[in-house]
Amino acid sequence: MRYPKKYVPLFIGLAMGAGVFLGSKLDFSNPSAKLFSYNAKKEKLNRLIDYIDYEYVDDINTDSIVDVTVNRILENLDPHSIYIPPEELEGITESMQGDFIGIGVSYYPYRDTISVINTIKGGPSEQSGIIAGDRILMADKDTLYGERLRRDRLADKLKGALNSQVQLTVYRRGKGVFNVIVKRGRVPLQSVDAGYMIDPQLAYIKVNRFAETTYTEFKKVVDSLKNIGATKLIVDLRDNGGGFIAPALKMADEFLKNDALIMFTKNKKGAIENNYATSDGNFENGQVYVLINENSASASEIFAGAIQDNDRGTIVGRRSYGKGLVQREMALGDGSAIRLTISRYYTPTGRSIQKSYSNGNKEYFNEYLKRYENGELQSADSIHVADSLKFKTPGGKIVYGGGGIIPDIFVSKDTTRVGETLNYMLRSGRMGGYIFEELDKKRDFYNQLTLEKFDKEIEIDDNFINGFLRYAKIRKIDIDQGNYRDRLKKYLKAIMAQQLFGTTIFEKIINEDDKMIQKVLSLSKE
Repeated sequence: MRYPKKYVPLFIGLAMGAGVFLGSKLDFSNPSAKLFSYNAKKEKLNRLIDYIDYEYVDDINTDSIVDVTVNRILENLDPHSIYIPPEELEGITESMQGDFIGIGVSYYPYRDTISVINTIKGGPSEQSGIIAGDRILMADKDTLYGERLRRDRLADKLKGALNSQVQLTVYRRGKGVFNVIVKRGRVPLQSVDAGYMIDPQLAYIKVNRFAETTYTEFKKVVDSLKNIGATKLIVDLRDNGGGFIAPALKMADEFLKNDALIMFTKNKKGAIENNYATSDGNFENGQVYVLINENSASASEIFAGAIQDNDRGTIVGRRSYGKGLVQREMALGDGSAIRLTISRYYTPTGRSIQKSYSNGNKEYFNEYLKRYENGELQSADSIHVADSLKFKTPGGKIVYGGGGIIPDIFVSKDTTRVGETLNYMLRSGRMGGYIFEELDKKRDFYNQLTLEKFDKEIEIDDNFINGFLRYAKIRKIDIDQGNYRDRLKKYLKAIMAQQLFGTTIFEKIINEDDKMIQKVLSLSKE
């Protein structure tokens, strides 16, 4: 929304007042006298807002003005201090706590109807008999189909209190319309996508984010892999943007000896807080390989930095994102919150891996383009770091600060236009719609497939590929297939496997000829 220029002085006044107000609320040294000394300024801001609400000649949405003001204040601090409005906070909180209360289905809005892709194993819907391909038409008396229903509002209709019941009206091909009662329960949001053996000794684990439940998930998978012979482990943190720090520290502890420094933080007053490994690690001796790329950030970099700086394993891939700031979430009292940077973190050798944000947020977030243009994504020789940012590990290895974790072993990226397009479509879910529609044509056949039959009997042929290319073209996605037909076949089969059998099988198919994993295989055999 654009406001008339005549309101600019109003915004400036509010910004100044809100800055004083936030400054008083976010001082965590917390002597009560400090807070009291700002009361007059807080009262001034409150009066200004009241005058606008009750006396101003035109109707003004003061809530939106305050939101704009808070955003402008935080933008001038650093790129990671942000405002979270009430309508977004619940979804973000659910994602990071690792579960939510619901019916336990993944769905695709197909022809304006909730169409079940799959049910969460052991979840409420599976227990009530819901299967892939079912259309959910109603929840109690709420209609869940039609063009005007937004996806987030559909999800809200399916959520509710723990153990509360909802009557679903379901359409199933061959059976028609029927009702089923589902008792809502806790639905996990997986942060560990996959865990499997690549060879008799080398195992692979994919972690997509660091949520409250990540360490528990990770520990369970590591222990199960170790029990079947894993003595070497790949931890894949590619495209993992971070999250909570605590799970990353616990994960690092699994690999580090007692009292090894994992990382330390320093706040504005210079207070240092060290984080050390304990004696509880269950994988302190086996080989470790950590996969990172330009989208691995924050908690991912803490984990990779701890492994690298303690000479504990080999970092493989490309330079990570470069986020070395620590945020704390603070409620603002109206259902909204801010995430405010409260300290910087450092790797065990003393490195800050935070990249510069002195040229503004836009340039900071577009730094990927610079890496693309200067050739860094294709060659390690294009990574330039100042000599003053060199550090040395206890084993004598040179490591660097100043903007991400630089890997020990570099693996280039496919930056061709079609390669980038295919990878985006794979990871963004753009291929999933086509796969769902194809599965839905023979739903009874696909629902009874075992994984063994799927491997042997399902082939993505040229007709299937041509159908997808037509589907993409209608959606104005141009794929110059060139030499990528085999790669496209693999991606489509992987997504089909994901919808039928879950994320582990998806990652296993995608990783069959993955360049980083091939590099690890050669390293582990040396």
